[in-house]
Amino acid sequence: MTETPSAAVSVAGLTKRFDTVVAVDAIDFQVPRGSTTALLGGNGAGKTTTIAMLLGLLLPTAGRISILGADMLRHRYRVLGRMNFSSPYVDLPRRISVRENLNIYANLYGLADPARRIAALAADLDIERFLARPTGDLSAGQKTRVALAKALLNEPDLLLLDEPTASLDPDTGDWVRGYLEAYRKGSGATIVLASHNMAEVERLCDQVLMMRGGRIVDRGAPGDMVRRYGRANLEEVFLDIARDRRRGDGPDGVGPDGVGPDGVGPDGAEVGP
Repeated sequence: MTETPSAAVSVAGLTKRFDTVVAVDAIDFQVPRGSTTALLGGNGAGKTTTIAMLLGLLLPTAGRISILGADMLRHRYRVLGRMNFSSPYVDLPRRISVRENLNIYANLYGLADPARRIAALAADLDIERFLARPTGDLSAGQKTRVALAKALLNEPDLLLLDEPTASLDPDTGDWVRGYLEAYRKGSGATIVLASHNMAEVERLCDQVLMMRGGRIVDRGAPGDMVRRYGRANLEEVFLDIARDRRRGDGPDGVGPDGVGPDGVGPDGAEVGP
């Protein structure tokens, strides 16, 4: 794949093997600057491994990763300070307070005025009232908001999010989605999002990359994919791809969705990749 100058993330032939297991299998994709791209798939599809390689936490077995113009295999320290990551499944140190956690990360990122940035994020994300509380004592939803505050400390140009609204009630989750939209538009940041909330993906994302078995099996704008699969929403498309319904498991090779093994629907239109 030829890298375009407007790409914040460019991946070519990216592969990760763990002994005999191929977790990510020669994938290619680009994420335009200032856009939001969703990396979707069922458990074990390869999403988390892909994000770990984008962050430089795992070395690829093969392939190339370019982020914000830097080769992540040779020059990742040029751009690590312009990136950040949030996941409710990655614990911050539990015995120290929320404020102490945020101060540690603010100093790691070299913020000039950590107290001011922490105060602004605490107000934005409604975490002021438990800044002094040990992080381990927080509820799941509170930890999710603190993880997001940590991810925004350095005002990253590339923000990688794993289930950013997990454990949040619907009202707070909706507010966080609006906050992320406003952050992207106001800062010009690029977001890569892994989520199982398809309504969230439809709202936030310009592009969807669907993974299954370590490969990208389809891609496109959410609305385009919904129309192409002849479905009502992206969740139905996700289920078709996750269950590989296009193989056809009904009479004459036609699956329960009316799509044959060649990916052609009942009206003769091509469906899927």
